[in-house]
Amino acid sequence: MTKQNLSVSQFVKDQVKKWESAYASDEKKKEAHLPVITVAMLPGSGGSRVAQLVAKRLGFDWYHQDVVEEIAKSAKIRSAVVNTLEKERRTGVKDFISSLIEDQYIHPDTYLKHLLPVVNTIAKHGRAVIVGRGANFILPPNDIFAVRVIAPLEVRIKNVAMAYRVPSEEAKKRIIHRESRRKAFVRQSFHADISDPNNYDMTINTGKVSIEAAAEAVIGAVLRMVVDGNR
Repeated sequence: MTKQNLSVSQFVKDQVKKWESAYASDEKKKEAHLPVITVAMLPGSGGSRVAQLVAKRLGFDWYHQDVVEEIAKSAKIRSAVVNTLEKERRTGVKDFISSLIEDQYIHPDTYLKHLLPVVNTIAKHGRAVIVGRGANFILPPNDIFAVRVIAPLEVRIKNVAMAYRVPSEEAKKRIIHRESRRKAFVRQSFHADISDPNNYDMTINTGKVSIEAAAEAVIGAVLRMVVDGNR
């Protein structure tokens, strides 16, 4: 473990102690208002793994593919159709042509219409970590702890190449394509810049810290925020 990771771990331990002290009984912990954690990420940065680890350690529900399936149920279409839209967001003429020739197709506006209530329902139940889907732009800022996970391009290329067993050039193409799509989705749907740090409570660079240290940093920051009553 690096010196930097050790300092992160110590920070988390300190916050957990404060948390345990402030909420000594199990009943108090259940009553504590913990924010919904939203995790946005650069493709290949490991943000989904960070989110999953945070959810596991806090005992939260982890929503990633589940959101896609709920949208599919709401729109009464196959989840594969929603997955296709999320990966290949079409516009203009392509939308019109697709609506004519495909048995099942969901227009981006319809997707957003079904996405909003799904995300809000998850937030209403609380104790959740939501991956992507522009959740931090949908939910009220005071009800969430918004995280963005980043990493240098070369690190992300290496991660994607290893995960999908593709050459580096192919990995780079996938990253650039997915990143541009995510930026376009947030810009068109929420009139916001996905890369603006002001849209997040915390930005973590997994090129500098491990996935485990990143998850611990999020947990420590969330517990500190609750104990301090900043939400």
